[in-house]
Amino acid sequence: MSVELRLALQEERALDLAERLRRLLGPFTGAEAALDAGCGTGALAFALAPNVAEVVGIDARVDYLEAGRAAAPENVSFIEGDVTKLPFGYASFDLACCHRVLHHARRPELAVSELVRVTRPGGRIFIVDQLGSIDPLRSMEMDRFERMRDSSHQRLLPDGDIRGYLDANDLVLISSEVTRERIDLEQRLDLAGISKDDRERIRGPAPATPYDVEIGWYVSRKSGPA
Repeated sequence: MSVELRLALQEERALDLAERLRRLLGPFTGAEAALDAGCGTGALAFALAPNVAEVVGIDARVDYLEAGRAAAPENVSFIEGDVTKLPFGYASFDLACCHRVLHHARRPELAVSELVRVTRPGGRIFIVDQLGSIDPLRSMEMDRFERMRDSSHQRLLPDGDIRGYLDANDLVLISSEVTRERIDLEQRLDLAGISKDDRERIRGPAPATPYDVEIGWYVSRKSGPA
């Protein structure tokens, strides 16, 4: 996904994301150290920033990080790194998050276990991602289309898979919800700068436009005393 596309979507979703964070994660003390793993251009980091003391964003793409730094408030910093091998010690953060990241990871279970490792006992883990289907054939079709649209896509995880990762790490699920999001395919292709020839190839297996996708939101607590 291009930097321009990410920034356009980030601006489009900013108010809704900030309000949802306050509802799902609040009240904040204002002293929290937060991690945004797979931060991209900083959408989640910027939404968290007014509520916490510090946000560290980490991503593998330098162009995303540069765009994030250009707009970052004082309490947000960005570093280059791998979400499956976080360069932080045990219990470094009060809140560890990944926002629309797991479907890009070849080993999403490692990304979740790393979030848990760097969160202090009693701290929270916040995971958001587009959900896959429990129907294997439908899931394959969705992944094929998403991969055509975005080459970094790996696999959409069904709700049960994400819950399984939480259980495997002894996390206590505090709250979860599934929302629907309307996608305008033509707008996405315009923003991504997809050529006419490639657009026809992508449009073939694509669902009708606009179409709806499901987004899962999960707030968990790490076991142990706060």
